[in-house]
Amino acid sequence: MSENKNGLGLFALIGFVVSSCIGSGVFATTGQLANVAAPGPALIAWVVVGLGFLFLALSLADLGAKRPDVEGLYEFASEGFGPFAGFLSGWGYWLSAWLGNVGFATMIAQVLAGAIPGVFSTGVAGSPNMVAIAAVSVFLWAITFLVINGVESAALLNSVVMVVKIAAIFIFIAFAAICFNAGVFTADFWGTLERNAAVIAQNGVSLGDVPQQVINCILIMMWMFIGIEGASVMSARANKKSDVGRATIIGLVVLLVLYIGASILPYGVMPYEALIAAPSPATTTVFEYMAPGWGGTFLNVSIIVAVLGCWLSFTMLPAETSSGMSRDHLLPASWNKMNKKGAPRMALIIVSACAQVVLVVAHFAADAYTFAISMCTVTIITSWSLAAAYQIKLGIKNGSAKSIIFGAAALTFQVASVLLSGWTWMLLSCLGYIPGFYFYLKARKEGGAAGLTKGEKVACAVIALLGAASIPLTIVGVIPVF
Repeated sequence: MSENKNGLGLFALIGFVVSSCIGSGVFATTGQLANVAAPGPALIAWVVVGLGFLFLALSLADLGAKRPDVEGLYEFASEGFGPFAGFLSGWGYWLSAWLGNVGFATMIAQVLAGAIPGVFSTGVAGSPNMVAIAAVSVFLWAITFLVINGVESAALLNSVVMVVKIAAIFIFIAFAAICFNAGVFTADFWGTLERNAAVIAQNGVSLGDVPQQVINCILIMMWMFIGIEGASVMSARANKKSDVGRATIIGLVVLLVLYIGASILPYGVMPYEALIAAPSPATTTVFEYMAPGWGGTFLNVSIIVAVLGCWLSFTMLPAETSSGMSRDHLLPASWNKMNKKGAPRMALIIVSACAQVVLVVAHFAADAYTFAISMCTVTIITSWSLAAAYQIKLGIKNGSAKSIIFGAAALTFQVASVLLSGWTWMLLSCLGYIPGFYFYLKARKEGGAAGLTKGEKVACAVIALLGAASIPLTIVGVIPVF
Protein backbone atom coordinates (compact mmCIF):
# COMPACT_ATOMS: atom_id res chain seq x y z
CA MET A 1 0.00 0.00 0.00
CA SER A 2 1.48 3.31 -1.08
CA GLU A 3 2.09 6.03 1.45
CA ASN A 4 2.91 9.71 1.24
CA LYS A 5 4.56 10.73 4.51
CA ASN A 6 4.36 14.42 3.68
CA GLY A 7 0.75 14.28 2.49
CA LEU A 8 -2.67 14.55 4.09
CA GLY A 9 -3.61 12.63 7.23
CA LEU A 10 -6.98 11.23 8.30
CA PHE A 11 -8.15 14.46 9.95
CA ALA A 12 -7.27 16.51 6.86
CA LEU A 13 -9.10 14.04 4.60
CA ILE A 14 -12.18 14.16 6.84
CA GLY A 15 -11.81 17.91 6.60
CA PHE A 16 -12.05 17.69 2.82
CA VAL A 17 -15.20 15.57 3.01
CA VAL A 18 -16.98 17.68 5.64
CA SER A 19 -15.73 21.09 4.57
CA SER A 20 -16.43 20.35 0.90
CA CYS A 21 -20.03 19.45 1.76
CA ILE A 22 -20.83 22.04 4.42
CA GLY A 23 -21.08 25.31 2.61
CA SER A 24 -24.19 27.22 1.67
CA GLY A 25 -26.54 24.25 1.62
CA VAL A 26 -26.92 23.67 5.34
CA PHE A 27 -27.89 27.32 5.85
CA ALA A 28 -30.19 27.66 2.83
CA THR A 29 -31.92 24.29 3.12
CA THR A 30 -34.10 25.31 6.08
CA GLY A 31 -36.08 27.69 3.89
CA GLN A 32 -35.81 25.62 0.71
CA LEU A 33 -37.26 22.50 2.35
CA ALA A 34 -40.00 24.42 4.15
CA ASN A 35 -41.22 25.76 0.79
CA VAL A 36 -41.55 22.29 -0.76
CA ALA A 37 -42.33 19.92 2.13
CA ALA A 38 -43.79 19.57 5.60
CA PRO A 39 -41.63 17.98 8.35
CA GLY A 40 -42.97 14.44 7.80
CA PRO A 41 -42.10 14.18 4.09
CA ALA A 42 -38.81 16.02 4.73
CA LEU A 43 -37.82 13.36 7.28
CA ILE A 44 -38.71 10.58 4.82
CA ALA A 45 -36.58 12.32 2.20
CA TRP A 46 -33.66 12.48 4.63
CA VAL A 47 -33.93 8.71 5.19
CA VAL A 48 -33.96 8.06 1.42
CA VAL A 49 -31.09 10.43 0.66
CA GLY A 50 -29.10 9.31 3.71
CA LEU A 51 -29.32 5.67 2.64
CA GLY A 52 -28.46 6.56 -0.96
CA PHE A 53 -25.30 8.38 0.08
CA LEU A 54 -24.44 5.72 2.65
CA PHE A 55 -24.27 3.17 -0.15
CA LEU A 56 -22.24 5.60 -2.27
CA ALA A 57 -19.83 6.20 0.63
CA LEU A 58 -19.54 2.45 1.24
CA SER A 59 -18.88 1.94 -2.47
CA LEU A 60 -16.14 4.58 -2.52
CA ALA A 61 -14.59 3.12 0.62
CA ASP A 62 -14.70 -0.40 -0.82
CA LEU A 63 -13.23 0.75 -4.12
CA GLY A 64 -10.47 2.57 -2.27
CA ALA A 65 -9.63 -0.59 -0.30
CA LYS A 66 -9.68 -2.91 -3.32
CA ARG A 67 -8.00 -0.51 -5.75
CA PRO A 68 -5.62 1.70 -3.70
CA ASP A 69 -3.63 2.24 -6.90
CA VAL A 70 -6.50 4.20 -8.43
CA GLU A 71 -6.26 7.92 -7.67
CA GLY A 72 -9.20 10.22 -8.26
CA LEU A 73 -12.92 9.64 -8.78
CA TYR A 74 -12.75 9.73 -12.57
CA GLU A 75 -10.18 6.91 -12.66
CA PHE A 76 -12.81 4.45 -11.43
CA ALA A 77 -14.76 5.17 -14.63
CA SER A 78 -11.62 4.87 -16.77
CA GLU A 79 -10.65 1.57 -15.18
CA GLY A 80 -14.11 0.14 -15.59
CA PHE A 81 -15.30 1.45 -18.93
CA GLY A 82 -12.43 3.04 -20.83
CA PRO A 83 -10.95 6.52 -21.37
CA PHE A 84 -14.10 8.20 -22.72
CA ALA A 85 -16.05 7.16 -19.62
CA GLY A 86 -13.18 8.53 -17.55
CA PHE A 87 -13.44 11.81 -19.45
CA LEU A 88 -17.23 12.00 -18.91
CA SER A 89 -16.76 11.38 -15.19
CA GLY A 90 -13.87 13.79 -14.79
CA TRP A 91 -15.35 16.55 -16.92
CA GLY A 92 -18.69 16.23 -15.10
CA TYR A 93 -16.88 16.50 -11.78
CA TRP A 94 -14.89 19.48 -13.03
CA LEU A 95 -18.08 21.22 -14.19
CA SER A 96 -19.82 20.46 -10.92
CA ALA A 97 -17.09 21.83 -8.71
CA TRP A 98 -16.73 25.24 -10.29
CA LEU A 99 -20.51 25.55 -10.70
CA GLY A 100 -20.62 24.94 -6.96
CA ASN A 101 -18.32 27.92 -6.56
CA VAL A 102 -20.92 30.00 -8.39
CA GLY A 103 -23.48 28.80 -5.85
CA PHE A 104 -21.22 29.82 -2.96
CA ALA A 105 -20.64 33.21 -4.54
CA THR A 106 -24.36 33.87 -4.95
CA MET A 107 -25.00 32.82 -1.34
CA ILE A 108 -22.40 35.28 -0.01
CA ALA A 109 -23.89 37.95 -2.29
CA GLN A 110 -27.30 37.26 -0.71
CA VAL A 111 -25.83 37.53 2.78
CA LEU A 112 -24.16 40.84 1.92
CA ALA A 113 -27.40 42.13 0.36
CA GLY A 114 -29.35 41.28 3.52
CA ALA A 115 -26.72 42.58 5.94
CA ILE A 116 -26.03 45.90 4.17
CA PRO A 117 -29.07 46.75 2.02
CA GLY A 118 -28.71 49.65 -0.37
CA VAL A 119 -24.99 49.03 -0.81
CA PHE A 120 -25.05 45.38 -1.87
CA SER A 121 -28.69 45.18 -2.95
CA THR A 122 -31.08 46.94 -5.29
CA GLY A 123 -32.90 48.39 -2.28
CA VAL A 124 -34.16 47.45 1.15
CA ALA A 125 -34.64 43.66 1.17
CA GLY A 126 -33.69 43.65 -2.53
CA SER A 127 -31.65 41.13 -4.48
CA PRO A 128 -27.84 41.37 -4.76
CA ASN A 129 -26.61 44.04 -7.16
CA MET A 130 -23.47 44.25 -9.28
CA VAL A 131 -21.55 45.73 -6.34
CA ALA A 132 -22.22 42.48 -4.46
CA ILE A 133 -21.15 40.47 -7.51
CA ALA A 134 -17.91 42.49 -7.66
CA ALA A 135 -17.30 41.85 -3.96
CA VAL A 136 -17.69 38.09 -4.26
CA SER A 137 -15.50 38.14 -7.36
CA VAL A 138 -12.72 39.44 -5.12
CA PHE A 139 -13.28 36.40 -2.87
CA LEU A 140 -13.15 34.15 -5.95
CA TRP A 141 -9.73 35.31 -7.07
CA ALA A 142 -8.31 35.62 -3.55
CA ILE A 143 -9.09 31.94 -2.92
CA THR A 144 -7.57 31.02 -6.27
CA PHE A 145 -4.38 32.91 -5.36
CA LEU A 146 -4.24 31.08 -2.01
CA VAL A 147 -4.47 27.64 -3.62
CA ILE A 148 -1.96 28.57 -6.33
CA ASN A 149 0.50 29.24 -3.52
CA GLY A 150 0.30 25.71 -2.16
CA VAL A 151 -2.35 22.98 -1.97
CA GLU A 152 -1.15 21.43 1.31
CA SER A 153 -1.10 24.78 3.14
CA ALA A 154 -4.59 25.49 1.83
CA ALA A 155 -5.68 22.04 3.08
CA LEU A 156 -4.48 22.93 6.59
CA LEU A 157 -6.54 26.11 6.54
CA ASN A 158 -9.46 24.04 5.25
CA SER A 159 -9.28 21.77 8.33
CA VAL A 160 -9.27 24.77 10.68
CA VAL A 161 -12.29 26.27 8.92
CA MET A 162 -14.06 22.90 9.23
CA VAL A 163 -13.84 23.04 13.03
CA VAL A 164 -15.12 26.63 13.13
CA LYS A 165 -18.16 26.05 10.97
CA ILE A 166 -19.15 22.79 12.64
CA ALA A 167 -19.09 24.61 15.96
CA ALA A 168 -21.36 27.33 14.55
CA ILE A 169 -23.86 24.78 13.26
CA PHE A 170 -23.87 22.95 16.60
CA ILE A 171 -24.66 26.25 18.33
CA PHE A 172 -27.58 26.81 15.95
CA ILE A 173 -28.85 23.27 16.55
CA ALA A 174 -28.54 23.69 20.33
CA PHE A 175 -30.60 26.89 20.28
CA ALA A 176 -33.18 25.27 17.99
CA ALA A 177 -33.47 22.28 20.33
CA ILE A 178 -34.01 24.56 23.34
CA CYS A 179 -36.63 26.66 21.51
CA PHE A 180 -38.31 23.65 19.91
CA ASN A 181 -42.10 23.52 20.27
CA ALA A 182 -43.58 20.07 19.62
CA GLY A 183 -47.02 21.55 18.94
CA VAL A 184 -45.72 23.81 16.19
CA PHE A 185 -43.68 20.94 14.73
CA THR A 186 -46.49 18.37 14.59
CA ALA A 187 -49.24 20.70 13.36
CA ASP A 188 -50.14 19.38 9.89
CA PHE A 189 -47.13 17.06 10.02
CA TRP A 190 -47.74 15.74 6.50
CA GLY A 191 -48.47 19.09 4.83
CA THR A 192 -52.00 18.48 3.59
CA LEU A 193 -53.83 21.21 5.51
CA GLU A 194 -52.47 24.36 7.21
CA ARG A 195 -48.91 24.14 5.84
CA ASN A 196 -50.18 23.47 2.35
CA ALA A 197 -52.52 26.46 2.51
CA ALA A 198 -49.66 28.67 3.75
CA VAL A 199 -47.42 27.64 0.85
CA ILE A 200 -50.19 28.27 -1.68
CA ALA A 201 -50.70 31.74 -0.21
CA GLN A 202 -46.95 32.46 -0.30
CA ASN A 203 -45.87 30.83 -3.57
CA GLY A 204 -49.09 30.22 -5.48
CA VAL A 205 -48.44 26.47 -5.78
CA SER A 206 -49.39 23.48 -3.67
CA LEU A 207 -46.96 21.27 -1.76
CA GLY A 208 -48.60 18.25 -3.35
CA ASP A 209 -49.08 14.84 -1.78
CA VAL A 210 -46.47 13.17 0.41
CA PRO A 211 -44.58 11.37 -2.43
CA GLN A 212 -44.38 14.62 -4.40
CA GLN A 213 -43.05 16.47 -1.36
CA VAL A 214 -40.38 13.79 -0.87
CA ILE A 215 -39.33 14.05 -4.53
CA ASN A 216 -39.14 17.85 -4.31
CA CYS A 217 -36.68 17.52 -1.41
CA ILE A 218 -34.25 15.14 -3.08
CA LEU A 219 -32.34 17.48 -5.43
CA ILE A 220 -32.09 20.10 -2.68
CA MET A 221 -30.63 17.54 -0.28
CA MET A 222 -28.27 16.00 -2.83
CA TRP A 223 -26.55 19.37 -3.31
CA MET A 224 -25.55 19.20 0.35
CA PHE A 225 -23.53 16.01 -0.22
CA ILE A 226 -21.45 17.24 -3.12
CA GLY A 227 -17.95 16.80 -1.75
CA ILE A 228 -18.59 13.39 -0.17
CA GLU A 229 -16.04 12.12 -2.67
CA GLY A 230 -13.49 14.72 -1.51
CA ALA A 231 -11.16 12.22 0.17
CA SER A 232 -11.20 10.00 -2.93
CA VAL A 233 -10.33 12.93 -5.19
CA MET A 234 -7.41 13.88 -2.95
CA SER A 235 -6.22 10.27 -2.49
CA ALA A 236 -2.99 10.96 -4.40
CA ARG A 237 -1.97 13.32 -1.57
CA ALA A 238 -3.07 11.03 1.30
CA ASN A 239 -0.59 9.84 3.94
CA LYS A 240 -2.17 6.38 3.84
CA LYS A 241 -4.60 5.14 1.21
CA SER A 242 -6.51 3.25 3.93
CA ASP A 243 -7.50 6.62 5.45
CA VAL A 244 -9.48 7.58 2.35
CA GLY A 245 -12.36 5.15 2.96
CA ARG A 246 -12.44 5.84 6.70
CA ALA A 247 -12.57 9.58 6.09
CA THR A 248 -15.52 9.17 3.70
CA ILE A 249 -17.62 7.13 6.16
CA ILE A 250 -16.81 9.32 9.19
CA GLY A 251 -17.51 12.44 7.17
CA LEU A 252 -20.92 11.13 6.06
CA VAL A 253 -22.00 10.38 9.64
CA VAL A 254 -20.99 13.86 10.80
CA LEU A 255 -22.84 15.44 7.90
CA LEU A 256 -26.09 13.56 8.47
CA VAL A 257 -26.21 14.57 12.14
CA LEU A 258 -25.63 18.23 11.31
CA TYR A 259 -27.92 18.38 8.30
CA ILE A 260 -30.93 16.70 9.84
CA GLY A 261 -30.67 18.76 13.01
CA ALA A 262 -30.22 22.08 11.21
CA SER A 263 -32.97 21.54 8.63
CA ILE A 264 -35.70 19.77 10.64
CA LEU A 265 -35.61 21.46 14.07
CA PRO A 266 -36.57 24.93 12.66
CA TYR A 267 -39.98 23.48 11.71
CA GLY A 268 -40.75 23.53 15.43
CA VAL A 269 -39.15 26.88 16.27
CA MET A 270 -41.16 29.58 14.50
CA PRO A 271 -44.58 29.83 12.78
CA TYR A 272 -44.63 28.09 9.43
CA GLU A 273 -45.87 31.19 7.59
CA ALA A 274 -42.83 33.14 8.82
CA LEU A 275 -40.46 30.29 7.99
CA ILE A 276 -41.46 30.02 4.33
CA ALA A 277 -41.49 33.81 3.92
CA ALA A 278 -37.96 34.23 5.32
CA PRO A 279 -35.42 35.55 2.79
CA SER A 280 -32.56 33.26 1.82
CA PRO A 281 -30.66 32.06 3.79
CA ALA A 282 -33.55 31.30 6.17
CA THR A 283 -31.34 30.19 9.08
CA THR A 284 -30.38 33.83 9.63
CA THR A 285 -34.03 34.72 10.22
CA VAL A 286 -34.55 31.66 12.44
CA PHE A 287 -31.54 32.44 14.65
CA GLU A 288 -32.52 36.10 14.91
CA TYR A 289 -35.96 34.88 16.05
CA MET A 290 -34.32 32.68 18.72
CA ALA A 291 -31.64 35.17 19.75
CA PRO A 292 -32.86 38.71 18.97
CA GLY A 293 -30.18 41.34 18.51
CA TRP A 294 -27.22 39.12 17.72
CA GLY A 295 -28.42 35.81 16.27
CA GLY A 296 -28.74 37.05 12.70
CA THR A 297 -25.32 38.68 12.71
CA PHE A 298 -23.73 35.56 14.21
CA LEU A 299 -25.24 33.40 11.46
CA ASN A 300 -24.22 35.82 8.71
CA VAL A 301 -20.58 35.67 9.85
CA SER A 302 -20.81 31.88 10.22
CA ILE A 303 -22.23 31.53 6.72
CA ILE A 304 -19.40 33.54 5.21
CA VAL A 305 -16.79 31.43 7.04
CA ALA A 306 -18.53 28.17 6.10
CA VAL A 307 -18.95 29.11 2.46
CA LEU A 308 -15.37 30.33 2.12
CA GLY A 309 -14.11 27.04 3.56
CA CYS A 310 -16.24 25.03 1.14
CA TRP A 311 -15.24 27.37 -1.66
CA LEU A 312 -11.60 26.65 -0.84
CA SER A 313 -12.22 22.90 -1.20
CA PHE A 314 -14.16 23.34 -4.42
CA THR A 315 -11.27 25.30 -5.89
CA MET A 316 -8.73 22.59 -5.06
CA LEU A 317 -10.83 19.58 -6.08
CA PRO A 318 -11.55 20.46 -9.75
CA ALA A 319 -7.95 21.56 -10.27
CA GLU A 320 -6.76 18.27 -8.76
CA THR A 321 -9.13 16.35 -11.05
CA SER A 322 -8.21 18.20 -14.25
CA SER A 323 -4.52 17.85 -13.40
CA GLY A 324 -4.90 14.08 -13.04
CA MET A 325 -6.95 13.85 -16.23
CA SER A 326 -4.15 15.66 -18.03
CA ARG A 327 -1.63 13.08 -16.81
CA ASP A 328 -3.89 10.34 -18.16
CA HIS A 329 -4.28 12.05 -21.56
CA LEU A 330 -7.95 12.84 -21.02
CA LEU A 331 -7.19 16.58 -21.08
CA PRO A 332 -4.28 18.42 -22.75
CA ALA A 333 -0.88 18.37 -21.06
CA SER A 334 -1.02 22.11 -20.40
CA TRP A 335 -3.74 21.51 -17.78
CA ASN A 336 -1.17 19.74 -15.60
CA LYS A 337 1.53 22.38 -15.62
CA MET A 338 2.68 22.86 -12.01
CA ASN A 339 4.23 25.94 -10.44
CA LYS A 340 7.06 25.93 -7.88
CA LYS A 341 4.55 25.31 -5.06
CA GLY A 342 3.29 22.11 -6.68
CA ALA A 343 -0.09 23.61 -7.63
CA PRO A 344 -1.66 23.26 -11.12
CA ARG A 345 -1.69 26.96 -11.85
CA MET A 346 -3.22 26.79 -15.33
CA ALA A 347 -6.03 24.47 -14.19
CA LEU A 348 -6.83 26.76 -11.25
CA ILE A 349 -7.00 29.86 -13.44
CA ILE A 350 -9.30 28.10 -15.93
CA VAL A 351 -11.64 27.00 -13.11
CA SER A 352 -11.87 30.51 -11.68
CA ALA A 353 -12.31 32.15 -15.07
CA CYS A 354 -15.25 29.83 -15.88
CA ALA A 355 -16.81 30.50 -12.47
CA GLN A 356 -16.41 34.24 -12.98
CA VAL A 357 -18.21 34.21 -16.33
CA VAL A 358 -21.13 32.09 -15.09
CA LEU A 359 -21.37 34.16 -11.90
CA VAL A 360 -22.08 37.28 -13.93
CA VAL A 361 -24.52 35.43 -16.22
CA ALA A 362 -26.30 33.78 -13.27
CA HIS A 363 -26.89 37.20 -11.74
CA PHE A 364 -29.60 37.69 -14.35
CA ALA A 365 -31.29 34.35 -13.66
CA ALA A 366 -34.63 34.24 -11.84
CA ASP A 367 -32.95 32.47 -8.93
CA ALA A 368 -29.18 32.45 -9.34
CA TYR A 369 -28.59 30.23 -6.31
CA THR A 370 -31.07 27.53 -7.38
CA PHE A 371 -29.67 27.61 -10.92
CA ALA A 372 -26.09 27.14 -9.69
CA ILE A 373 -26.79 24.35 -7.19
CA SER A 374 -29.11 22.47 -9.56
CA MET A 375 -26.48 22.45 -12.32
CA CYS A 376 -23.77 21.58 -9.82
CA THR A 377 -25.76 18.60 -8.54
CA VAL A 378 -26.76 17.01 -11.85
CA THR A 379 -23.27 17.27 -13.35
CA ILE A 380 -21.63 15.36 -10.51
CA ILE A 381 -24.25 12.59 -10.64
CA THR A 382 -22.48 11.31 -13.76
CA SER A 383 -19.27 10.86 -11.75
CA TRP A 384 -21.03 9.20 -8.82
CA SER A 385 -23.01 6.88 -11.11
CA LEU A 386 -19.95 5.69 -13.04
CA ALA A 387 -18.10 4.99 -9.79
CA ALA A 388 -21.06 2.97 -8.52
CA ALA A 389 -21.24 1.09 -11.85
CA TYR A 390 -17.55 0.22 -11.54
CA GLN A 391 -18.21 -1.05 -8.02
CA ILE A 392 -20.81 -3.43 -9.49
CA LYS A 393 -18.40 -4.56 -12.23
CA LEU A 394 -15.60 -5.15 -9.73
CA GLY A 395 -17.99 -7.03 -7.45
CA ILE A 396 -19.02 -9.33 -10.29
CA LYS A 397 -15.38 -9.92 -11.22
CA ASN A 398 -14.38 -10.74 -7.63
CA GLY A 399 -17.58 -12.64 -6.79
CA SER A 400 -18.40 -10.21 -3.97
CA ALA A 401 -22.15 -9.97 -3.29
CA LYS A 402 -21.51 -7.11 -0.84
CA SER A 403 -19.79 -5.00 -3.48
CA ILE A 404 -22.57 -5.66 -5.98
CA ILE A 405 -25.27 -4.68 -3.48
CA PHE A 406 -23.45 -1.48 -2.44
CA GLY A 407 -22.88 -0.43 -6.04
CA ALA A 408 -26.37 -1.35 -7.27
CA ALA A 409 -28.06 0.54 -4.42
CA ALA A 410 -25.89 3.63 -5.00
CA LEU A 411 -26.43 3.55 -8.79
CA THR A 412 -30.18 3.05 -8.48
CA PHE A 413 -30.44 6.02 -6.13
CA GLN A 414 -28.47 8.32 -8.46
CA VAL A 415 -30.41 7.38 -11.61
CA ALA A 416 -33.80 7.54 -9.89
CA SER A 417 -32.96 10.95 -8.43
CA VAL A 418 -32.23 12.39 -11.87
CA LEU A 419 -35.31 10.88 -13.47
CA LEU A 420 -37.62 12.06 -10.68
CA SER A 421 -36.30 15.52 -9.90
CA GLY A 422 -33.47 16.67 -12.16
CA TRP A 423 -33.86 15.49 -15.77
CA THR A 424 -34.38 18.99 -17.18
CA TRP A 425 -31.23 20.28 -15.49
CA MET A 426 -29.35 17.21 -16.76
CA LEU A 427 -30.32 18.13 -20.33
CA LEU A 428 -29.02 21.67 -19.81
CA SER A 429 -25.78 20.33 -18.34
CA CYS A 430 -25.07 18.48 -21.60
CA LEU A 431 -24.19 21.87 -23.13
CA GLY A 432 -21.24 22.02 -20.75
CA TYR A 433 -19.74 18.86 -22.26
CA ILE A 434 -19.57 20.22 -25.81
CA PRO A 435 -16.38 22.33 -25.37
CA GLY A 436 -14.88 19.47 -23.39
CA PHE A 437 -14.98 17.19 -26.44
CA TYR A 438 -12.44 19.45 -28.17
CA PHE A 439 -10.02 19.17 -25.23
CA TYR A 440 -10.55 15.40 -25.02
CA LEU A 441 -9.77 14.98 -28.73
CA LYS A 442 -6.65 17.13 -28.39
CA ALA A 443 -5.49 15.13 -25.35
CA ARG A 444 -6.02 11.77 -27.06
CA LYS A 445 -3.93 12.91 -30.02
CA GLU A 446 -1.20 14.09 -27.62
CA GLY A 447 -1.27 10.60 -26.13
CA GLY A 448 -0.77 8.96 -29.50
CA ALA A 449 -4.35 8.03 -30.38
CA ALA A 450 -5.55 8.60 -33.95
CA GLY A 451 -8.68 10.38 -32.78
CA LEU A 452 -12.13 9.53 -31.51
CA THR A 453 -13.46 6.01 -31.97
CA LYS A 454 -16.77 5.44 -33.74
CA GLY A 455 -18.50 4.82 -30.42
CA GLU A 456 -17.05 8.00 -28.93
CA LYS A 457 -18.24 10.04 -31.93
CA VAL A 458 -21.76 8.67 -31.52
CA ALA A 459 -21.72 9.42 -27.78
CA CYS A 460 -20.51 12.98 -28.42
CA ALA A 461 -23.25 13.53 -31.00
CA VAL A 462 -25.98 12.23 -28.66
CA ILE A 463 -24.81 14.41 -25.77
CA ALA A 464 -24.59 17.46 -28.05
CA LEU A 465 -28.13 16.85 -29.35
CA LEU A 466 -29.46 16.51 -25.79
CA GLY A 467 -27.76 19.78 -24.91
CA ALA A 468 -29.26 21.47 -27.96
CA ALA A 469 -32.72 20.20 -26.94
CA SER A 470 -32.38 22.05 -23.64
CA ILE A 471 -32.22 25.46 -25.39
CA PRO A 472 -35.89 25.63 -26.51
CA LEU A 473 -36.96 24.12 -23.19
CA THR A 474 -35.15 26.96 -21.42
CA ILE A 475 -36.71 29.57 -23.71
CA VAL A 476 -40.29 28.38 -23.03
CA GLY A 477 -39.64 28.06 -19.28
CA VAL A 478 -39.69 24.26 -18.86
CA ILE A 479 -36.16 24.63 -17.48
CA PRO A 480 -36.65 27.54 -15.04
CA VAL A 481 -33.51 29.59 -15.60
CA PHE A 482 -34.85 33.09 -16.38
